[in-house]
Amino acid sequence: MRDPYTVLGVPRSASEADIKKAFRKLAKDNHPDRNADDPKAMERFKEANAAYELLSDAVKRGQFDRGEIGPDGQPINPFAGGGYGGGGGFNPRDFGGGGRSGGFDFAQGADDLFAELFGGRSGGMGSGMGGGRGFRTQVRGPDVAYRLTVPFEDAVALKPQRVVLKSGQAIEIKLPAGLESGKQMRLAGKGEPGPGGPGDAIVTIEIAPHRVLVRDGDDVRLTLPIKLDEAVLGAKVLMPTAEGKVTLTIPPGTTSGKMFRLKGRGFRRIDGTRGDQLVTVQIDLPADHAGLKAFAENYIDARDIRTALEI
Repeated sequence: MRDPYTVLGVPRSASEADIKKAFRKLAKDNHPDRNADDPKAMERFKEANAAYELLSDAVKRGQFDRGEIGPDGQPINPFAGGGYGGGGGFNPRDFGGGGRSGGFDFAQGADDLFAELFGGRSGGMGSGMGGGRGFRTQVRGPDVAYRLTVPFEDAVALKPQRVVLKSGQAIEIKLPAGLESGKQMRLAGKGEPGPGGPGDAIVTIEIAPHRVLVRDGDDVRLTLPIKLDEAVLGAKVLMPTAEGKVTLTIPPGTTSGKMFRLKGRGFRRIDGTRGDQLVTVQIDLPADHAGLKAFAENYIDARDIRTALEI
């Protein structure tokens, strides 16, 4: 067997966390479920497991570092240091013991890592030495799909939402920046139970429409009606935003179609910045107003405002 530090690709000074991280990567890259057509991956997988079993055990690692045991866990000198019955590090399980001839068993600590990596505990695998048990992974329970409708204002503010699961449990979730309708959020372990652990809950977000505001990318648009006197003389007009009411100053002489930009009143982007609220004013004239009609009949505007149309 090769040096376990070499197998995992870590120095002898590696911490427990470094060893665990290296093993996780090797186990994931060489897992039999992902390498059905590569028999050498199985050998690398087993070799990594054996190396991790030795180095994740503080006692065995110390014995190996002191030269008392070899990479296979056997004493360097079986007649010194207590032999097989003492603290030499021999474990019958490493050689098909424990009532099973042949076969390959996973380290107990590695078993927990497999549950994290692949959603179930390893059931062992044949070693090619007569075990013939084959590899199996216990299957997790199925995922459960949920649909969550988020109020427009909550989506802009990224206000936490409550999701009630099939079990009746209520969970509060935080909405992410860059939120859009169709965004899916995964709640680990909140799905149906299974022999390898529960599946996940998959929550699909739907942003509810607002009664007057309209989303445009990361911006929010509003068409704001104003009266003729407000447009001519100027005014302060109360208007809605996704975060409450604000006052917009209309300067004198404002025409229909003029757009005002309220910075930072839109949706939050992934980089932390925000879109704006774009307000387009529209002058609303009364259908039948005698005074306004009389004024227009006597008002003369000599400007040629349609020159650009070339008509």
